[in-house]
Amino acid sequence: MTPETPRATLTLPSDLRMLSVARAFVEAVGQAGGLDRSSIQALVLATTEAVSNIVRHAHRNCPEAHLQVQCRFQADTFELSFLDEGEPFDISAVPNLDPSEMRVGGRGVFLMRALMDELTCQPRGERGNTLRMVKRRQTAGAVRECG
Repeated sequence: MTPETPRATLTLPSDLRMLSVARAFVEAVGQAGGLDRSSIQALVLATTEAVSNIVRHAHRNCPEAHLQVQCRFQADTFELSFLDEGEPFDISAVPNLDPSEMRVGGRGVFLMRALMDELTCQPRGERGNTLRMVKRRQTAGAVRECG
């Protein structure tokens, strides 16, 4: 793909039954862009967490709300954005939980942070947020620093 490709966009009703559609969309766009299998798997898992959180928390299981999934390739990155219709949300206020702590739920943001190279959430006016995730393309011989 060219360095500045247009966004591929999918709009869905806020319904957990649409989760498989969002996952398939992200996987297909990643494959079309030539991403490696590991990066596609990370993007699909991050999509699962993002869509689940939007439906359950931002939209509070309100099927009348909609969410939009946007994918875009740039020269060395894959950008994934989720636009919701919920109350403004400050993702930086979500604590980094101890992964060894036994508890149900509360791991979605932790997983997105672990899987992606960048994670931000910006309000879109009075209602709505844009959750933006960036995955850098792996290059041959590249070593990713853990930390």
